Amino acid sequence: MKSAAEPQKPLRPRGAALFERIDYRLIETPEDRDRLHQMRYRAYLQAGLIPPSESRRVTDRFDDAPNVWNFGVYVDDELCSSVRIHVLTSEWRMSYTTEVFGDVLHPRLDRGEVFVDPCRFVADSGMQQRFPELPYLTVRLPFIACEHFNADVGLSMVRVDHQAFYRSVFLSETLTEPRGFPGWPTKKAVLMASDYPKVREKILTRFPIMRSSAFERRMLFERKSQPQAVARPVLVQAPLSPAGLV
Repeated sequence: MKSAAEPQKPLRPRGAALFERIDYRLIETPEDRDRLHQMRYRAYLQAGLIPPSESRRVTDRFDDAPNVWNFGVYVDDELCSSVRIHVLTSEWRMSYTTEVFGDVLHPRLDRGEVFVDPCRFVADSGMQQRFPELPYLTVRLPFIACEHFNADVGLSMVRVDHQAFYRSVFLSETLTEPRGFPGWPTKKAVLMASDYPKVREKILTRFPIMRSSAFERRMLFERKSQPQAVARPVLVQAPLSPAGLV
């Protein structure tokens, strides 16, 4: 693999090397889940989102939803960041985002729209300092999910102070005023949305790192327990090649 670039900046040589060292893995074993929950706790505590707790872990009931994929991003076999991805359809609506912004989302799900809903995006602070490209390599996963599931919209429920990143990378628009979020007593979140069919080519032009092959998408998202309701035709896309990088 190769790495992502900062918006409108050329890819740094170290970034290309980092992409070769990245591994995306589903978090499935009890040991990996525990490491993930501890990393969430450290990240949220450092950001001032949660108070200290004796468990030193952060999890919730949506980690085990039938429409969820929990991914870890590993560099040299070490867990560095993670993102949880829900695929939302008229049949599969379980996520914190629909709980907080259901008045916005449920009518659209009733009409048959398909959403890719990433959340719980966290990174190890030390690794993020070492690898500035890590956020881009992590949010690449929801973009790949939009491609695989032929999504209508890529959602982002984000802190108010993080909106600029999602506008820059995914050309997202803010749909709501800030609202309280369960488990974040000191912060509020807004709902942002990216019209995937409309912005897809623009994003790929600006960030070729977002490209994926059909094989990669199947390896990441196909599984026997996948909800049938989210199985839709996928778009054909050329595989990533070094020549495609900025």
